[in-house]
Amino acid sequence: MSAIVVSHTSGLPLLEEHSFRFRGTCIVLLIALVATCCISLIVFATTAAAIPFDPAVFHVFFTPQRLANAALVVSGFALIGSSFIFAPAPIGYYVGIYLYAMVLSFLWLNCFSDLDYNHTLAGISAFLSCALFLLPALFWAHPLSIDFQLSLSAFDKLLLVLLCFASVVIVVGVRYSFSFVAIDEMAAARENLATPRVLNYLLAMMISSLLPFTFAGLVARRKHMLAALAIVLQFFLYPITLSKLALFAPFWLIFLLLLIKVLEFRLAAIVSLLLPMLAALLAVLLIGGRAGLPFSIINFRMIAVPAVALDVYNHFFSRHDLTYFCQISVVKAFVGCAYDTQLSVIMQQQYRLGNFNASFFATEGIASVGPWLAPLVVLGCGFVVAIGNRVSAGLSPRFVLLSGAMLPQVFLNVPLTVAFVTHGVALLYLLWLVTPRALLMRESDAALS
Repeated sequence: MSAIVVSHTSGLPLLEEHSFRFRGTCIVLLIALVATCCISLIVFATTAAAIPFDPAVFHVFFTPQRLANAALVVSGFALIGSSFIFAPAPIGYYVGIYLYAMVLSFLWLNCFSDLDYNHTLAGISAFLSCALFLLPALFWAHPLSIDFQLSLSAFDKLLLVLLCFASVVIVVGVRYSFSFVAIDEMAAARENLATPRVLNYLLAMMISSLLPFTFAGLVARRKHMLAALAIVLQFFLYPITLSKLALFAPFWLIFLLLLIKVLEFRLAAIVSLLLPMLAALLAVLLIGGRAGLPFSIINFRMIAVPAVALDVYNHFFSRHDLTYFCQISVVKAFVGCAYDTQLSVIMQQQYRLGNFNASFFATEGIASVGPWLAPLVVLGCGFVVAIGNRVSAGLSPRFVLLSGAMLPQVFLNVPLTVAFVTHGVALLYLLWLVTPRALLMRESDAALS
């Protein structure tokens, strides 16, 4: 008889007789992800038709003379990927694989960048930062001692309230803005929006946290018509906000739903990144510039740009004052700050790459304390992200992935404080905490498989 072991941290049934096959599959996928990230950067740096941007503007270069050194660095860092073979925590795993790919891409870029700073120090700092981040993010998954779960009937009412609230926010948003523009015109058109700040916060929360949670809950409860309505509402958020994330969100939710129906949650997390990147890369290699748009959106914008941000932030703060967290408005109100404007605006003025927000690796890490102390700060961020593991412990991993579908894109592109406040990650954690466990776990596994 085959032995079945149940993970106490995630509730995931693990078949011992298939563990070797799973680990082998995981290793193959991780190797493919590493190769895809590196080859994508080579293509971007050397193939002008592959992307409608000048790679030199983004300081992305490739020279064969440095290939051996870059391969050695990336190979050493790839060993950290072995932690994904054994990690049990759904949300830390999902977010972690994307941040791992970002740091991997930075380490590659760091070997070829033309920006003048201590590249050895920056590389070691990024290496250690990612390693320390993954420790709590992947393995700190014990349930909280707090036990405040809604009944299933109360949970159903909560989903309806969230759906109605999203509808009201969208109706209000339409009064201020509703227009369809091309992707390349999006940034310029967004500058002309005059949406109130509170409404901007609510719209960001809807895109990143509240509507994905509502969609996942409705799918798990087999309320398919209402789940479809949640997707429709996600579509309406794009002409209101003119945000790439809003345009991306409904398609991503559908894509992730299909993945978790056929794959175990860890494999689904890796494939959710690998499959789009690999498809776009192969398209560029096979048909050239005609596939430049998907390649630029997926391989360049999703992973390479956050990696470039690490390069840019290392360069800028190697010759300018550190922020010591004063980029956080609450901190800035009590302490002096060397910067009067937002870091994204400063980066735009300095490097002309647009309003360049960045992950907590760059902001809470490099910008705040510099490369020497950044690993310790990122370790702290790892514990904050891992709280998501703890508040969602006992829920179906597939439900957790779907309800947190947008979190990797959020954490790749904005500081930790912005993610938790503006994008509603703190609210998502609270919703996971009160979501009913036992019945929903069984029903969501049935509905999502």
